[in-house]
Amino acid sequence: MFVQAIATASTFTRPIHIITRYYLSEEIHPGAATLFFVNADGWALTCKHVGQYLVASEQLAVKLKAFEDDLAAQRGKKKEKQIIRELETKYKFSSKTLVEIRNRFVNCIEVPLNLQIKFHPTLDIALLHFTGFTKLLCANFPLFPRDTTGLKQGKFLCRLGFPFPEFTNYEFDQGKMRMNWTSTGKSTTPQFPIEGMVTRHLLDTTGAVMGFEMSTPGLRGQSGGPAFDIDGKVWGMQCATNHLDLNFDVKKDVVRDGEIRKVKDYAFLNVGHCVHIDVLKTFMREHNVGFQEG
Repeated sequence: MFVQAIATASTFTRPIHIITRYYLSEEIHPGAATLFFVNADGWALTCKHVGQYLVASEQLAVKLKAFEDDLAAQRGKKKEKQIIRELETKYKFSSKTLVEIRNRFVNCIEVPLNLQIKFHPTLDIALLHFTGFTKLLCANFPLFPRDTTGLKQGKFLCRLGFPFPEFTNYEFDQGKMRMNWTSTGKSTTPQFPIEGMVTRHLLDTTGAVMGFEMSTPGLRGQSGGPAFDIDGKVWGMQCATNHLDLNFDVKKDVVRDGEIRKVKDYAFLNVGHCVHIDVLKTFMREHNVGFQEG
């Protein structure tokens, strides 16, 4: 059903590769998010929480550098363990503290990277503006419906994103105690589509429609990806997953490999949340971002 539509959406949908590290750990955690370009001027849509991650990467780098500078300045004045404990308290560092985030925009532009981000004041939407690039690596852009009254219960849509990161082109530099991107390893990760039915509209605090729910979950890494119909026309953007309690709790003894085992299962229905097309179009118009309607 969505074969051609996925091929169409693939031409303007791109992954953001993300690696993270926690304090005192050398283990690197790969992840991903999604954006999709809307015009040839370098404008793209994604979620606000994705944009905040991009901003946080710079903020964390500044904080970690300040911690290390303080540590270097205090060495020799007290016992090192005491200094470290005091600075950990000052900077609120623990083994659960994220200290590094690095992002890479894959197949988006040819350098240099200059990025501006416009955040929606209340909703999970962000506009990314790539500027000063030598080449935009996207030649096709989405078509948004002019008439959006067809976005009703029962409409089938597909979402596209990058939920299962397979890239391996990163390493931990023990000398610098920093994560780095490398020129070796796998630099790509596969896209993953998931279809679903529109189940309900989502309302904001004023009762206005701001999004819609889908019968299947949006997957981690698909945030910021388009929700489109069989013609490839974009009707919204994946932003979150909600967990509905089915009240089908099961506590039962079952036989497994000849043994009786106690099984407990608490069933939830995982549904996707998407930003409504009308909200996306309004936000783009507020920032004079051009897009195609049809």
